[in-house]
Amino acid sequence: MNKTGFWITVALGMAAASPAAAQAAPVVAVDGGKLSGVRNGDVVAYKGIRYAAPPVGERRWRAPAPVPGWPGVRAATDYGADCEHNRREWEADRADAPMGEDCLYLNIWTPAKPVKGGAPVLFWIHGGAFTAGSGAQRAYDGAKLAARGAVVVTFNYRLGRFGFFAHPALTAEAGTAATGNWGLMDQLAALRWVRKNIRGFGGNPENVTIFGESAGGGSVNQMMVMPAAQGLFAKAIAQSGGGRDEGVSLADAEAKGVAFAGEAGAAGNDPAALRAIPADKVRGKITLLNPETKTYSGPLIDGRLVQGRVEVPFLAGQQAKLPYMAGANSYEIGFLPEAFRSAFVAAVGGALGATQSEAKAAYGSAEAYEQNLVGDLMFVEPARFLAGLAAPNGSYLYHFDYVPTAKRTTDKGMPHGADVYYVFGNLEDLHVVTTAEDEAMAKLVGDYWVAFARTGNPNGAGRPTWPGFAPGGERMRFTAGGSRSESAKSPALDVLARFGDAKRDAAR
Repeated sequence: MNKTGFWITVALGMAAASPAAAQAAPVVAVDGGKLSGVRNGDVVAYKGIRYAAPPVGERRWRAPAPVPGWPGVRAATDYGADCEHNRREWEADRADAPMGEDCLYLNIWTPAKPVKGGAPVLFWIHGGAFTAGSGAQRAYDGAKLAARGAVVVTFNYRLGRFGFFAHPALTAEAGTAATGNWGLMDQLAALRWVRKNIRGFGGNPENVTIFGESAGGGSVNQMMVMPAAQGLFAKAIAQSGGGRDEGVSLADAEAKGVAFAGEAGAAGNDPAALRAIPADKVRGKITLLNPETKTYSGPLIDGRLVQGRVEVPFLAGQQAKLPYMAGANSYEIGFLPEAFRSAFVAAVGGALGATQSEAKAAYGSAEAYEQNLVGDLMFVEPARFLAGLAAPNGSYLYHFDYVPTAKRTTDKGMPHGADVYYVFGNLEDLHVVTTAEDEAMAKLVGDYWVAFARTGNPNGAGRPTWPGFAPGGERMRFTAGGSRSESAKSPALDVLARFGDAKRDAAR
């Protein structure tokens, strides 16, 4: 063999042995057909998997339908379209991505090496006030969690009026079935799809942990008490998910739906006319700061799928009897523009009525009151409250107070949503120079979350002990230098708890 032939032979041999050649697309059979994914090192990813029929045309504002089948092997290598909404500044990585009503897709990251008995499954429900976001955001890339030995699932669900819209015509059409909460129905459909198909991806369908942040955390809490969700998951993690929300009645949601339909030129009770409203009108201009409350309800109490306030079944011990983790961040309102923060605190404080002076005294200083009131009322106290009620089945409470090294001279604490980057380990999306300490925190948090998904207990492998929670007990605090357990007792939280209890009882 001459030198040229020798080097050609060597090159071909190296190519055959290279990672790229070894990463042949694995094929998995699911409802509807077969899918091929992409292997990257120790993780295989499958993206843009339909979990329900496109909710378009006649299927707008209907419960999700089964996936139509397809021939051959479909490449699951790219994300599907995001659901219709007005994108926010924190979705910059999706700015140029397709968006439409045909959006019911999910994504899976799984260990390339099979886990004996099937890997635990982490089922992520994204946040965004039920009006924004998608399962394809870069912050939710599940590769780092999957590398720890878990199967990670993210997905899209209908948002805004596409996902939460009630109207007398649709209620009549639904008959005895649920209505209005189409986005929650999507979440259930995705969870059912996972239970039926995840074993083919190496996951254990009997060991699914639902976890989510903000609206996603609220969805987790809702699933804890939703009869239709029972048996579909084994553990739950609610990150800044609230839990004392009042909810909107079906009658009020229908009135908002009628008002919107009238403005959109679809007065009357014709479902076909509603479904003919152009998508841009349905989308409107809904954002967190412009909720269009006269014509948009958000999630509602339809009496069938959602039967009332989340806290009431928890108080009666009627929530799912399974391990539960909950917590919130130390400076939840830090994500708001600084100009809005004082006005927001003033509005929330004013809503406390006679309790406001007691709350100010309990915080001990104006600075502590200004920094903590909103986050404590909306997220920290409700997490403590629900975690205490879930304690008989194994409960863990946390408080996220870690600030990236690069932001410690400017940030007062961890803002709403920033914990997500540590849970998934995707610190590059913080857009700051990270340090070894930042990376260590992300590893610690990811290890706790995966351990909880695996066993229902976040402890192990030499990590600081995270005690189980009970009323009056301890929570885990994530802060500079690592994590440590501390008392969850707080005079300020106690004041807010009494306020929340009184408000709930008055509404009964």
